[in-house]
Amino acid sequence: MAGTPARFEVLLTEGAAQDLEAIHDYIAEFDCVANANRVLDEVMGMVESLSRFPERGSYPKELVSLGIKEYRQTFFKPYRVIYRVTGSQVIIYLVADGRRDMQTVLARRLLGA
Repeated sequence: MAGTPARFEVLLTEGAAQDLEAIHDYIAEFDCVANANRVLDEVMGMVESLSRFPERGSYPKELVSLGIKEYRQTFFKPYRVIYRVTGSQVIIYLVADGRRDMQTVLARRLLGA
């Protein structure tokens, strides 16, 4: 159909899937299961929306300062979803609370530092 954006396949790395599980577990323990489920549903909805508009995300400033512009990010505050568009795939690498020391988190997860 004309005017319909191409669809990208959205994939979660094992690390990103573990991030989502940890976020859910934390909210369930310190708030309630209903809120944990709601947050997970909202984050997953945002992640799935990347299948239609993956280039809408901004570049993480922590990586741009290192000259790296291959990763993008989108938000469900306070959570940041870090991903990369490769061909017809959107690969989710990290889902983290943006209040953390993101420079360290990104270096460890994406750059292997």
